[in-house]
Amino acid sequence: MPEGDTVFLAATRLRAALAGAPLTRTDFRVPKLATVDLSGRTIDDVVARGKHLLFRIGGGMTLHTHYKMDGDWHLYRHGEKWRGPGFEVRAVLETAGFVTVGFRLAVVELVSTEEEWQVVGHLGPDPLGDDWDPARAIAALRARADEQIGSVLLDQRVIAGPGNVYKSEICFLAGVDPRTRVRDIPDLSRIVKLAERLMKANRTTGSQITTGDLRPGRRRWVYGRSGEACRRCGTRIRKSDQDGYGGERVTYWCPRCQPSVDLASIGARMRPAEGDG
Repeated sequence: MPEGDTVFLAATRLRAALAGAPLTRTDFRVPKLATVDLSGRTIDDVVARGKHLLFRIGGGMTLHTHYKMDGDWHLYRHGEKWRGPGFEVRAVLETAGFVTVGFRLAVVELVSTEEEWQVVGHLGPDPLGDDWDPARAIAALRARADEQIGSVLLDQRVIAGPGNVYKSEICFLAGVDPRTRVRDIPDLSRIVKLAERLMKANRTTGSQITTGDLRPGRRRWVYGRSGEACRRCGTRIRKSDQDGYGGERVTYWCPRCQPSVDLASIGARMRPAEGDG
């Protein structure tokens, strides 16, 4: 699933290409919008809110899309070959200069710009947004005291933007086992500061580089490295489903750098990755 900084970068690029330009053609390949034609309307702005993308269009209309697990927006010049099959296309927006194609989008809907709150109002503060408020994020974490920090960091109502990558990397850098209950973490401000720092550092790359090392295979501390040696202590990185999310939401951690607070109470719910023994 794309992280919030990936969506932020997409909004930045789409805004630069489309803002102020009238639409010359639109093609929505979802049943509810199949007959909608926005040709002639101007794209006023493109805004990211967590993992949501909002195309604000003249006349008080907003095209709301969400990537979910594997959606994407591509930007092409006219005549360029699309990098994806036609059957995966959910929306096409054309201006005189560009063709914008949304692939595999789980959400494609039109809402009134004045009522955007109905689709993004539930989100927590966004580290990359104008509404970022660390104190509000800390309060939202504290309100989930009995839940595992790894699960809470995935809840967009707490902080908008982090996904599997940042959840794992934030917990590693904070020295916290992702299965730790929020109430057992003495410094929640460190968690929030890490979320802000990592996402802001990658808002122009969209690559979730957390080590500061740009070389391939060296960009992350634990995510995607099950069975490999920890870059700090050499212990094998472990992997498991995150409590409450199933196989689509995996967690990576170093059992030495991120000691568990109470293994006895949570060990039964964790399944070690194959070969972790």
